[in-house]
Amino acid sequence: MAIILGIDPGSRLTGYGVIQQQGSRFEYLSSGCIRLPEADLPERLKHIFQGVSEIIRQHQPTYFAIEQVFMARNADSALKLGQARGAAIVAATQFDLPVFEYSARQVKQAVVGTGAADKAQVQHMVKAILKLPGNPQADAADALAVALCHGHTQQSLVSMAGQARKTVRGRLR
Repeated sequence: MAIILGIDPGSRLTGYGVIQQQGSRFEYLSSGCIRLPEADLPERLKHIFQGVSEIIRQHQPTYFAIEQVFMARNADSALKLGQARGAAIVAATQFDLPVFEYSARQVKQAVVGTGAADKAQVQHMVKAILKLPGNPQADAADALAVALCHGHTQQSLVSMAGQARKTVRGRLR
């Protein structure tokens, strides 16, 4: 059994999602957003660090998964997003959590089945996979999707390792 904390970083709003994975089953534990104050960037980064630290203390995750920076047209926004990611990652490392990073495309592929999915499709699939009564807020859904992506990735690696072991055993006989 693993508890996975997923983070969708932002310099104004940081989404988080916590799920429990047992084999191929996923269970929703918690999600929401760390709403950042209207303040200068260092103060917002401190708020992200403290918020993520509190979530980690509360849920004791096994793994920490975060979305990578998407470099769009605005370099300043990308830099701020990178700093927000850094604050969240430092919080995870303070608790000795292993950190895993996934691109937006990887997350969408794992959850929706296409890397070109839009936010509404991600919300819908997160709701369906976790059997939620309604769509989670967009940033929280993205964070839950990051956690699900990590769970699917780990499950695939375990499955591939098991198949490789069977192949080796078959050759040894």
